[in-house]
Amino acid sequence: MSRLLVATHNPGKLAEFRRLLDGLNADVVSPEELGVRMDVPEPHATYAENAAAKAVALCRASGEITLADDSGIEVAALDWGPGVHSARLASPDGPSGAELLFARLAGVADRRARMVCWLALASPDSRHGGRPSVELFEGVVPGRVAEQPRGAGGFGYDPIFELADGRTTAELPDAAKDAHSHRGRAIVAAMPRLRELLSARARMPITAEDA
Repeated sequence: MSRLLVATHNPGKLAEFRRLLDGLNADVVSPEELGVRMDVPEPHATYAENAAAKAVALCRASGEITLADDSGIEVAALDWGPGVHSARLASPDGPSGAELLFARLAGVADRRARMVCWLALASPDSRHGGRPSVELFEGVVPGRVAEQPRGAGGFGYDPIFELADGRTTAELPDAAKDAHSHRGRAIVAAMPRLRELLSARARMPITAEDA
């Protein structure tokens, strides 16, 4: 069975990815499970660039096909921010990003929002001297910022992101969230290529170094 490395140190995100990738014939692993410990900077202006940087760095370090994402919430009243800065909105010891964003929207009538995910899929490529090749996939879900945080599921902005049916993504059962989420939509877009790459990897002959 081929391995697929998911480039995240976030336990909630890793659990979500494992559910989304459950149909793959692959062993989905984290950097820690491979003994790879690195924090890849995310200084770029776009989700795609940040996701690609993480995927390439972890692919090089592990030699495995690697999937990375960069995601965020975009709010109309904040000029469609915080966007790519969503994960860095809060400090580790202070209020969460969801709490800070919710407070900034106190009394704001226009609560339109969307959740955005860009996935980067990096694979070792011998045709380019071992430099990983990268492919990108996007998932977007429209919604709004809820009037009050609701729900105990999910992580990140889930308690304040409300779908068209009135539920926040934190109120959804896992299967329903996976079917509606930005990350779920990006995985659906990436799945045919993932299957192709993992199948090709599984057919590769085992070398003396691998044995």
